[in-house]
Amino acid sequence: MLTLTNINKKYADGTHALNDVNIRLPAGMIGLLGPNGAGKSSLMRTLACLQSVDNGHVDFDGLDVLQHPEQMRKQLGYLPQQFGVYPNMSCIALLEHIAILKGLNKKDRKQQISELLALLNLSSFASKKVSHFSGGMKQRFGIAQALLGSPKLIILDEPTAGLDPAERESLNNLLVTISQQRLVLLSTHIVEDIENQCHFVAMINQGQLIQSGEVAALINPLYGCVWLLDTLPSELPKESLVLNKSYRYGKPSFRVYAKVLPAESAVPAEPTLQDSYFYELKARGGHACY
Repeated sequence: MLTLTNINKKYADGTHALNDVNIRLPAGMIGLLGPNGAGKSSLMRTLACLQSVDNGHVDFDGLDVLQHPEQMRKQLGYLPQQFGVYPNMSCIALLEHIAILKGLNKKDRKQQISELLALLNLSSFASKKVSHFSGGMKQRFGIAQALLGSPKLIILDEPTAGLDPAERESLNNLLVTISQQRLVLLSTHIVEDIENQCHFVAMINQGQLIQSGEVAALINPLYGCVWLLDTLPSELPKESLVLNKSYRYGKPSFRVYAKVLPAESAVPAEPTLQDSYFYELKARGGHACY
């Protein structure tokens, strides 16, 4: 269990990146959703012990994270959105270096590195320099280094970036499997990944937590209230919201939240986590990227 209490972080330029964040995250696969600039990366850097906060408390299984960051780092695996590598080191040499920094003994290093290379389809590239890897291969290497040491808390910022559909599916299946024994915090713009892989989601916007809970519980209130329309009427019913506008074969399609039939041509739709996400942002005056 990871508990954040009254977390605040304001940067020197006046940006209030985290504004009184309070949440309890259970074990398993946890999704973190929010538009660009919402505070997701600030939250993850805080949990990864890479920055201090102005005030607040973070507890991980009884450990005061902010007071004892060095103990937290021993239980942590972290993949930032962008990471650098030593240009002249091979994949296996760099994993060996990181494993030593994490305190693994020689036997455990050899076993874990071999298993992770196989798990992430990097065994045949073990001797190749990571700096020469493709974007997808670098991402898989980043995930491998995050999993070294069997961490209890894994923080992943956009882990599927640069992966093709097959790699993305394989990674998502892997993350679900390993999350059964630990807490995996997944930040991504791909709402479908969170809906399919995570049992719990936290939504953040403008530094504030706007909604959190079991994915099914967040979707349930929207049943019977989401509609598909090809065109919008001149006036929608009271308290209605246009959740999303997309295109299919070049033709527009609108998803609308309304408690009553918004137009004669409206077709009822199965609500999704993305509908809940857009509803929370727009109902609170936020913004979302389509």
